[in-house]
Amino acid sequence: MTAGLLESHVTRGRDGDDERSLRRAATRVLLRNWTGGATVPSRSLYPHQWSWDSAFIAIGLRHVSPRRAQRELETLLGAQWGDGRIPHIVFNPAVPLDAYFPGPDFWRSSEAGRGAGAPRSTETSGIVQPPVHALAAWLVHLADPAESRRRGFLPRVFPRLAAWHRYLTDRRDLGGHGLAAVVHPWEPGLDNSPSWDAPLRRVEPAPDSSFRRADLAHSPAADRPTDLDYGRYVRLAATYRDHAYDDGRTPHAFAVEDPSFNALRIASEHALARIADAVGADPAGLRERARVTTRALVERLWEPAAGIFVCRDLRSGLTCPDRTVSGLVPLIVPDLPREVADALLATARGEHFALGKVHLVPSYDLLGPEFDGSRYWRGPSWFNMAWLLHGGLRAHGEYGEAERLRETSLTAAHATDFAEYVDPYSGEGRGIRGFSWTAALALDLLYADRDAHGAFGLRNDEGEG
Repeated sequence: MTAGLLESHVTRGRDGDDERSLRRAATRVLLRNWTGGATVPSRSLYPHQWSWDSAFIAIGLRHVSPRRAQRELETLLGAQWGDGRIPHIVFNPAVPLDAYFPGPDFWRSSEAGRGAGAPRSTETSGIVQPPVHALAAWLVHLADPAESRRRGFLPRVFPRLAAWHRYLTDRRDLGGHGLAAVVHPWEPGLDNSPSWDAPLRRVEPAPDSSFRRADLAHSPAADRPTDLDYGRYVRLAATYRDHAYDDGRTPHAFAVEDPSFNALRIASEHALARIADAVGADPAGLRERARVTTRALVERLWEPAAGIFVCRDLRSGLTCPDRTVSGLVPLIVPDLPREVADALLATARGEHFALGKVHLVPSYDLLGPEFDGSRYWRGPSWFNMAWLLHGGLRAHGEYGEAERLRETSLTAAHATDFAEYVDPYSGEGRGIRGFSWTAALALDLLYADRDAHGAFGLRNDEGEG
């Protein structure tokens, strides 16, 4: 689908038959990928439960079954470690070991993570993903507050979510400046971003003979990370495992402050404050932590000359100059200074991201030297990033632009059979089809114009978002 055809669809609007067809198709994807307690991202390449995937999936599932959405999050939180971390993968023991790499036999969480409180009876990975979970829990609660209260959903998840945020605050502030650091390129979710190239150069890759790439059985090599990068990912994970997943003892060769990871942490901190208030706990400390983290985000990662947030490599102390979609995600932060938000909006509309002129939001600078419209996170547009930017636009009163992004996202999701990501120029679907978060977030966008709670459920009556 060309940009011109896409624009004509937006002009026409979406009729009732379109909505019903899209809703049915998206719901079928989620039903097909449901395993009884959680939803896999896909039955092929991703046959286990992924952390931030489940958060996004729950946000969409709440429109189909609030109870199942609650269950999605409860299952994930059931695999939480004693130190508070929510692991990025919860492994299904019924899935063959060779279906995914690195699998449970690589991470060995119940053994290597024992000192950090890894579950004894459930195998997980040892790294984390972006903290979208409190935001998801709050939105799931808002979908059916009566059912949520009847099941005691918020009182059950609040202590676990609070422990997760404490882990990020206490164990992951590796720079000492109030921001959580990521210690593996998989942690911020933008696995293969050009922002990681410089920090990764100092990582000696694991030998090719020490790992097998199950991903290449499902996607073309040209769409996936290179073997060299994959060897570095394996080396980082193995080093963390061999140091018992101890953040204090592990010599992290990769330690980066990422803007999208911390922006999602701030948005979820505000949501956690809402949950605290709902369960009778004191939200004041959570709101103050959100304010402190927002200040640190702007002071540490805002690059005024480029008009975007950038990553900071804690080993070199240098910022990463690449413009990536991670640097636009702070639009979701409720208390972002107005001048920063205005500059971010200008960057999103400008030549580097061309919001409204290409499909969704490219993951990397369209003019950047590493741009590749089909390779994982080095240019393609992802539906979860578009969903976040849609909410950020609405939060800053850009309703017309938000509506156009909503329509183009819905069109692309349906036209590509809920692809994992799309080429920003051609709109061609890439990666896995029937991808769960694409279907879930399409469902959520279908209902966005009827949302009485504002962007991300954080519209505030008390000046808190």
